[in-house]
Amino acid sequence: MKDTIILYPALGSGHLMSMVELGKLILTQNPSLSITILILTPPNTKINNNNNNNTFGCEDFPSITFHYIPPISFPNTLPPHILTLELCRLSNHHVHHVLQSISKTSNLKAIVLDFLNYSTTHITSTIDTPTYFYYTSGASTLSVFLQLPTIHKKSNRSLKEDSHMHLRIPGLPAIPVADMPEEVKDRESQSYQVYLEIATSMRDSDGVIINTFDGIEGRAVRALSAGLCLPEGNTPPVFCIGPVVSGSAKTTGRDDENGCLSWLDSQPSRSVVLLSFGSMGRFSRSQLREIAVGLERSGQRFLWVVRSELGGGVDSGDEPSLEELLPEGLLEKTEGKGLVVRNWAPQAAILNHDSVGGFVTHCGWNSVLEAIICGVPMVAWPLYAEQKLNKVILVKEMKVALELNNESNGFVSGTELGERVKELMESERGKEIRERVSKMKVSAKEARGGGGSSLVALKKLAESWKEHSCLNNNLSPNSPFNLHWQ
Repeated sequence: MKDTIILYPALGSGHLMSMVELGKLILTQNPSLSITILILTPPNTKINNNNNNNTFGCEDFPSITFHYIPPISFPNTLPPHILTLELCRLSNHHVHHVLQSISKTSNLKAIVLDFLNYSTTHITSTIDTPTYFYYTSGASTLSVFLQLPTIHKKSNRSLKEDSHMHLRIPGLPAIPVADMPEEVKDRESQSYQVYLEIATSMRDSDGVIINTFDGIEGRAVRALSAGLCLPEGNTPPVFCIGPVVSGSAKTTGRDDENGCLSWLDSQPSRSVVLLSFGSMGRFSRSQLREIAVGLERSGQRFLWVVRSELGGGVDSGDEPSLEELLPEGLLEKTEGKGLVVRNWAPQAAILNHDSVGGFVTHCGWNSVLEAIICGVPMVAWPLYAEQKLNKVILVKEMKVALELNNESNGFVSGTELGERVKELMESERGKEIRERVSKMKVSAKEARGGGGSSLVALKKLAESWKEHSCLNNNLSPNSPFNLHWQ
């Protein structure tokens, strides 16, 4: 029977595609393995039979197969992150049957869970198949994340009550409590309890696969690997196999429908600033107008991907037009020097273009890695989740980004944005940042090259799978794996 690795991403295309890229990476170094990726179906929907023909870009990897988890019906009025967690929990009995079926024809060597799918450990803990987590952000934020149970035990106060304090964690700069994710600041909240459970599950796992590499987070990686972050208990083995990005620096004409790349072809080298804030980075009209003012004041060339808060235009239920959102005359005044597009652009390909010399980013880790791979310096504008933590690391530890000063409600003035963009593109400090990120670009390539740190980590990961023998491949009716999980 073939040795099989199960990959189980959380709901959502971003989680799925990152896990697909991980699967490809594993197979490039371990071609004898077979990989099955489990796909959650959004609640209250039907599986489209045509989905079975979707290879998610794995045409060259026939050893990767996809298995759709049957849909679950329940009220989907929950917040998106809670809905994702609940869907996984309610799907556990389906996952149980899927793993049981796969185990009859394959040797299950390991199960790799997206960290949001932590509730599946209720199943995997009953079988002799090692369980790993895939952490799609960096080693620094993982170090902070794993500290949650320790912080919880040491104090009865919520973090929000000590917002002026700093966390001291080995391998990291001082972390302002104010920059911790909102979800973990109130110990009485549901999200706090969830993340506490996730951190505990990751601590108890057989290992954590991290999408990073030594060249950008060496201090944090060394502290984690040495167990310095969890002196009171065992730190799980960590495997830094990055950079893994789900985007592609290559694009087709169809991907450039809005003309971004052809427009960049006409711009001078390293002259354009990209502003892009991820699929959830939507702004109010007042903030969009301040961004526009800031770009005009900066005097820099720019490519801006605009996403507005949901709400119809003046004459219809559609999204408002750019003319409605932006200051009057902006598009005409910046024609030739600036390009504004709606909702989506081929970000990886844009960052890889010779004309791009700066990036105003929401600090999502995938975007950070794309910028580093392409050697593009950043202005950090975090919006949600762990992005404020990423900002601290980018500015204070890696020193590849400038920090925006914003108001207490997160609003950024046009004056502030304009000054930071100009500083990044024209100042001596901006030059130093550009030189530093250019070196990291080289180290990223070296990490994934022959003998690089990430390939060494990937080899160690595969060796850890070989050390475990699966005793439950032929399951008896009394096997604990045959319990009915809810």
